[in-house]
Amino acid sequence: MLSELIFLIKGDFLMRFTKMHGLGNDFVVVVDREGVPGNIAQLAVAVCNRHTGIGADGLVYILPSEVADCQMRIFNGDGSESEQCGNAIRCVAKYFYERISSGKAELTIETKRAIQPVWLTVREGKVTQVRVDMGQPILEASQVPVISTQTIAQEEQLVVQDREFVYSAVSMGNPHAVIEVEDLAEFSLHQYGPLIESHPNFPNRTNVEFISIQDANSVKMRVWERGVGETYACGSGACATVVASARKGRLDRKATVHLKGGDLLIEWRVEDDHVYMTGPAAYSFDGDWELLKPVHLA
Repeated sequence: MLSELIFLIKGDFLMRFTKMHGLGNDFVVVVDREGVPGNIAQLAVAVCNRHTGIGADGLVYILPSEVADCQMRIFNGDGSESEQCGNAIRCVAKYFYERISSGKAELTIETKRAIQPVWLTVREGKVTQVRVDMGQPILEASQVPVISTQTIAQEEQLVVQDREFVYSAVSMGNPHAVIEVEDLAEFSLHQYGPLIESHPNFPNRTNVEFISIQDANSVKMRVWERGVGETYACGSGACATVVASARKGRLDRKATVHLKGGDLLIEWRVEDDHVYMTGPAAYSFDGDWELLKPVHLA
């Protein structure tokens, strides 16, 4: 059944936005001092639609924060809210420095998971790289969460459509299932990704990383993101991949993750058990979204 939704937010007619991406993982970025609107789920679905909307993997709000330089909230293309997004936080850091306040190259950004420090590489006033402290990986199965008989869900077996997978579960503030496959290029990600995402083993659903390890410092990754589908990159997924693979001795604790949209450098430091992600962010375009318009959604 189709229902007509008419958006009316705080009496405004236009929503000013900036389209950004981190290695092709793209977002509609909005700055708002009053908070997210009440119909945010419907708004996210509408603006992220690649046929009738702006088109994006997620809708990101930059908000004021009482405990950090700014706050980030991110809503997936299906309207659900994500706890964490490594690519989005790099976009927010670049936007904040270049368009809101260029006072310092070390920022703190409040997310649903934590207050996250970020360090900016700046050249001629432009942010070229962003290093993010993604925090400690969460390995305890009940906290990921994942249903498991083990305290840490490593090398777990999962049968989907008569195919057996072996996964390791890691949370970076959001859940991930990391699976090594033999032929990453030919793997049927669109067949198995959504089935694993919504498998009963994962109470909050899960992001799914399919990986192929190249050597001790290099891994290729394709990702099926929870609430989105296949994306060009996933920062938290790259972190989860290095953590899961390093724990098995398959990767060093510092490695380059090769994604569809480019590369991320991930370091899981021994000193503080935190995972650090380094990569770029970029602008696509600015625009206005008309809020008073009928949008038909299934």
